[in-house]
Amino acid sequence: MKLAVLSGKGGTGKTFTAVNLATVAEKAVYIDCDVEEPNGRLFFKPVDKTESVVATPLPTFDAKKCTGCRKCVDFCRFNALVFIKDKPKVFAEVCHSCGGCSLVCPAEAVMETEKPVGVVECGRSGNVRVVTGCMNLGEASGIPIIEAALSHAATDEGLVVIDCPPGSACSVMESVKYADYCILVAEPTAFGLHNFKMVHELVTLMEKPCGVIINKTDGEYGAMEEFCAHHEIPVLCRVPYSEKLARLGSSGQIASLSDEETAKLFRGLLTSVSKEVCA
Repeated sequence: MKLAVLSGKGGTGKTFTAVNLATVAEKAVYIDCDVEEPNGRLFFKPVDKTESVVATPLPTFDAKKCTGCRKCVDFCRFNALVFIKDKPKVFAEVCHSCGGCSLVCPAEAVMETEKPVGVVECGRSGNVRVVTGCMNLGEASGIPIIEAALSHAATDEGLVVIDCPPGSACSVMESVKYADYCILVAEPTAFGLHNFKMVHELVTLMEKPCGVIINKTDGEYGAMEEFCAHHEIPVLCRVPYSEKLARLGSSGQIASLSDEETAKLFRGLLTSVSKEVCA
């Protein structure tokens, strides 16, 4: 079973949820796809770590062969290629590494070189295999690193928990596309509801079944409850605002390992989600 944990904004408790879900499972793979700021490993503190480089192909040009026909420029729908003073130039930030420019070049003047864009770190923490995608500073897109991290989603190791990037951009879509079920984590505030609506629209368009966790609850927030009821979104659980949980999180501890009440809550959540997936 592959579960994707999403949130419409940062700071809602997405990683808190993902880390605790993986911990209470009998066996699990945790994949951190928030490649710009991966912090699940701060809680798991994995050991026996290995690291592999993620690289993408980038076109390079042989000036001696290039005839200046501009077929590569005309082909590129992302406008990643231009001709300046009769010389081709690549804008690496918008190149999608499709390889089309090399295919259409009649002079075979386009080659590809590997450009490192990030790394995938693998390690183990108790019953959890921890996979972390880390994007290099300055890179425009984390998609290749997310793809590489998700390639480690071995379901024969039990539960797969995908810690998605916050928001509803392309990187979130890439993280979610292989998930069996999406858990949306939301804050019971006007701002939290606004962002929750966006991420709910995304998973609905992707035809992914989903439920919501309302985190940091201090009484009911009527607008959130009404939206969930109207759209028939199951409220999987409500996590109370807790100074104890805040202290555990700020000290880098996994709450379900230190607090039996939290462990019971997440075991119940895992059981509920499993029933939803199998229904």
